[in-house]
Amino acid sequence: MARKIGSRYTANQILGRGSAGTVWLGEGPEGPVAIKLLREDLASDQELVGRFVQERTALLGLEHPHVVSVRDLVVDGNDLALVMDLVRGTDLRTRLERERRLAPEAAVAIVADVADGLAAAHAAGVVHRDVKPENVLLDMQGPLGPGGAHPALLTDFGVAKLIDSPKRTRATKIIGTPDYLAPEIVEGLPPRAAVDIYALATVLYELLAGFTPFGGGHPGAVLRRHVTETVAPLPGIPDELWQLVVQCLAKAPASRLRASELGARLREQLPMLAGMPPLDVDEPETEAAEEGEGPQEASSPAEPGEQVRRRGAVSLVPGAKPDSNRDTHTSMRVPAADELAGGARGTARVPRASGAPRPGSARHRAVARRRRITLAVAGVVLAAAVGVGAWAATSGDDDQPPQDTHSTSGP
Repeated sequence: MARKIGSRYTANQILGRGSAGTVWLGEGPEGPVAIKLLREDLASDQELVGRFVQERTALLGLEHPHVVSVRDLVVDGNDLALVMDLVRGTDLRTRLERERRLAPEAAVAIVADVADGLAAAHAAGVVHRDVKPENVLLDMQGPLGPGGAHPALLTDFGVAKLIDSPKRTRATKIIGTPDYLAPEIVEGLPPRAAVDIYALATVLYELLAGFTPFGGGHPGAVLRRHVTETVAPLPGIPDELWQLVVQCLAKAPASRLRASELGARLREQLPMLAGMPPLDVDEPETEAAEEGEGPQEASSPAEPGEQVRRRGAVSLVPGAKPDSNRDTHTSMRVPAADELAGGARGTARVPRASGAPRPGSARHRAVARRRRITLAVAGVVLAAAVGVGAWAATSGDDDQPPQDTHSTSGP
């Protein structure tokens, strides 16, 4: 059913629902638009409405071929809405779910587009703060680029910042999606442009590998990995491309490239990636869900002892259902210092030899179980051998009188 949004727009059809609100196909004075109508509880927050209006100039001034432009911000009674360009296509998450991983040329072309959009945003003083495949739209009506990639546009600028109010986040909350959060956000530092570079490098890794470098399992474990672990290498890609990924996933924000540099250097890699097939990368090992460790999957929480496969992203809300536009601007607790260090129940990984199972994983437990069984069997065999030897030593010739095997001395 159609509804009026302010005096200039009409929302005709729901395109998707997310945690921040609902996206509608709408109509405005200049034709079709996408209207993001924020939740009523957000619209009733006067502080948020004030910041919404303050952000108007910055968001309306952000125009770039690889950014979904915000045309208008509407504050009308209980309605709080962003009116945006309508992109005829799909989001990057949908393509990932269909293809699992992309050929390196297409992956790099898409990420280079997004980097160019981020460069324009950062130059205007705007930090996205929630770069992820769900917020990258692929324009199916645009010209095909390297590797057959459709033009990529970054959307949802300003939404994370608008929702990130002090009373919602205080000192113990963060905004964003765990798999893509830069270490400095986990540690409570203010988000700068470098957080978008870290998130975009995570997206590139995911497009190449089929999974994120630090994702899987309980959200708290994901956050610890961002702070404590180094990224596992991806075999089969040129060293120059891998070094770009590593540099942009650096723990120190100052070590990462700027968006403009990243976009330019990624495009330099495209000729050597032409025709390269998707990588053949082993899936992350399965892990047994531990009781009390939280949800493993958004739609099907695991039972204790159940084998679960790590995937690209995890839900922040137990039992949450995936939605069509997959907004996940949700607050969650930042782990304490002892948790970040591993703690008594910490899940931070420790250095191990190549191919060795990670301590605490299902594979590690299986190896330990086989080792215990092997030792037990060896013990039984050894005991049997000792018994046979003792019998042979004491039985002697049948003609000899029996010996007292329990006496070790005496006349």
